Amino acid sequence: MKQRVITATVALLIFVPLVIYGKLPFEILCILLGLIGLSEIYIMRKKLLVSPEAMIGSLAGLTILVPQQWLTFLPDPEMRFSIFYFFILIYLLYTVMTRNRFSFDDAGFLTLGVIYISVGFHYLIVARQAGLDVLFLILFVVWATDSGAYMVGRKLGKNKLAPHISPNKTWEGTIGGSLIALVVGAVFTYFFPQVYSWGTMLLVILLASVAGQLGDLVESALKRYYGVKDSGKILPGHGGILDRFDSLLVVLPIMHFVGLI
Repeated sequence: MKQRVITATVALLIFVPLVIYGKLPFEILCILLGLIGLSEIYIMRKKLLVSPEAMIGSLAGLTILVPQQWLTFLPDPEMRFSIFYFFILIYLLYTVMTRNRFSFDDAGFLTLGVIYISVGFHYLIVARQAGLDVLFLILFVVWATDSGAYMVGRKLGKNKLAPHISPNKTWEGTIGGSLIALVVGAVFTYFFPQVYSWGTMLLVILLASVAGQLGDLVESALKRYYGVKDSGKILPGHGGILDRFDSLLVVLPIMHFVGLI
């Protein structure tokens, strides 16, 4: 517990000031987090970090990760998606070159992993560009959901949510976490109005809370399948980057989809 508190304190002392300042330092932080998250995917799949497949995946990830304004040198910034597809084609060609030692399954897994992680961290940058209040709303909702689900589940949890994936999660904790997030989000949006009316924002907040818990379950299923307890060891007591950002990786793209960011 002491190690968890120390790690969380140090991480917040680094993360929060960069969130507040934004701009290039925060963008670089998000890109680094995305690349570390990709490395955790490679290790789960038992791929070397210094290997052709890891290098191809990282380059493909960068084409999605970087903010739009970094791509003004391209004739059309949307060319990033064509460049991304070019790297996926290289993956497919690599299966031929290695005579299936690097298989189609490997290519599919790493491609999905690159999209999952890179899109999520890209929209972390986009959320900060949308406004500090918008990003803090999303962060507070996700944090309140996690903390609320843990506290309510520990006190009242009886009915397991997904015991085959995450044995400690309960329906009581899930519902309690979303209700607490709803209260936190409602208070926040009352003092910091967003693009939608207060009533509509309550629905958006509830959607974000539910999406965050689904993101947590997705990462739990991934770890369970590959037989690992944590996605990495970079955060002592907390695991890896994916362990800490799993909820946001799902929430942020959905918040973009509904027009909040």
